[in-house]
Amino acid sequence: MQHQSNESDTNSQKIGPIACWIYRSPRQEQMYLYLIEKERFDRLPAELMRHFGTPSLVMELTLHPGRKLAREDTASVMRNLKERGYHLQMPPKIEVELNRGD
Repeated sequence: MQHQSNESDTNSQKIGPIACWIYRSPRQEQMYLYLIEKERFDRLPAELMRHFGTPSLVMELTLHPGRKLAREDTASVMRNLKERGYHLQMPPKIEVELNRGD
């Protein structure tokens, strides 16, 4: 009898470690670009690079499913790196809470 693969089998497969390089944007504070290949900016959309500016290397990092990132979901970052070759981390949205004098 042949085993048929289903979606739950696919979801349960573990993704192996992924080396990536993280770059900071000079134009937008707290915007970071994760690349699966060091300095392979030629593979990125031109519009992205125009808005991002000249990247500045921050660090090299090995991602794996058990690794926690401060502001990003590790699985999403790894999936984007595998599928696109990059992941863009946007700055957090800052919500100003006004003191109403209560």
